[in-house]
Parts: sequence; C-alpha cells; structure tokens
Amino acid sequence: MSSSKIDLRSTLITAGPTREPVDAVRYLSNRSSGLMGIALAIESARRGRPTTLLAGPISVEVPSMEGLSTHRFETTAELLALLETHFPQCMMLVMAAAVADFIPRRLSRGKASRLNGVKTVHLEPAPDLLKTMAGMRTPGQRLIGFALEHADQLTQRATAKMVRKGIDAIVANPMETMESDNTSAALLLADGTALQAEPNIPKTAFAHWLWDELEREFTA
Repeated sequence: MSSSKIDLRSTLITAGPTREPVDAVRYLSNRSSGLMGIALAIESARRGRPTTLLAGPISVEVPSMEGLSTHRFETTAELLALLETHFPQCMMLVMAAAVADFIPRRLSRGKASRLNGVKTVHLEPAPDLLKTMAGMRTPGQRLIGFALEHADQLTQRATAKMVRKGIDAIVANPMETMESDNTSAALLLADGTALQAEPNIPKTAFAHWLWDELEREFTA
C-alpha cells in the first residue's frame, strides 16, 4: 500500500456481532448491539474522515451520510473477506465488532430435528481477524482493538490482548455496559499509557472522546 495513493484519514470500522450457523435455521451469536461501532463510524465521518463501516446483523439503523459507506456481514468468514478487501485502502482500523471465538460445525444442511435425538454441536476456534490484519499491515497503518471484560479484570486482560495481537491501542470496554447506551471505557496505548473517559457516558459521547484521543495520538 502506498500512502500517497489513499487519504491518510481513511478509516475502517467494524460493528455488531457475527452469526455462525448451526443448521439451516439456527445460529450461535452474541449480545453485541453494534451501538459503539456505529457511533464511532458516524463521528469519524462527521470529522471529514472517509469512513467504511462493516456492520454485522444489528437492528440499529445506520444513517446515510456523506463520507460513510456501509457493507454488511453475518459470519466471521464474511467479515474476514470484507476486511481483506478494505483494510489495504485504509490508514486506521477500529475493530469494534464482537467476533465469534468459536465456530460450530454444522449439524446438517437442513433443519436438525429433536425427533432424531440428542445432538452434539462441535465448536472449532474461529480465525483471529485482528491478529490477521496486524500481520497484513504496512507502514503507517494503525490498528485499534476492543476488549470486553468484567470490570475487575479489564485493564489486565485488555493489555494482554493488545500485546498478543500486536496492535497499537485497545479500548477496554466493561462487560457490564454491554447492550447499554452508556459505557465507562478506557483507551490503552501500546506504550503503557492509559486514558480514561468520563464514567457512564453515552456511547455517542464516548465516540467523540475516543476520536479526539486517536487523532491526537495517531494522526497529524
């Protein structure tokens, strides 16, 4: 990637859960609402950053606005394909999506029936999308992850995740605020700096705060 060929403010953001099919009608997913990722994408576009949003199966409406393009995914595999397409053209990836840790092996191509007795769902590790993107990065690209953990383990586990995945920063996001309109998150940087937002603020306000910090740290 040549930075001279793309806008240095171009941003790629992921939001929402993945859905991994068990059979033709059932799936495994999680409780992610996508509110955080959408708030970050809206704030990014408002700041004049060319923004691409990769949105999972969410019920929240994504607004139509200048500078914001949206692509949809359901499965981890679909999200990976979109990341491989769009990541080379962006300078910053903010990975706010709640991606599956495990993917079920399908029971059947049709609908599994209780009449056939007990079923066992075999789970396989999902690909690590953020670590994969970190391995693809070229000079100048920045990667920001999210860690959802219980408050009493938040900083320790978020820091370990940031180091393990080889990224520039991570948002330590308390599990207790999942599905809430508010959050009490912090931004942890690879150099050990910890920046704490005001507690229990709306996710829209947190998005504004986070972009202030990201632009201060990573952009001219």
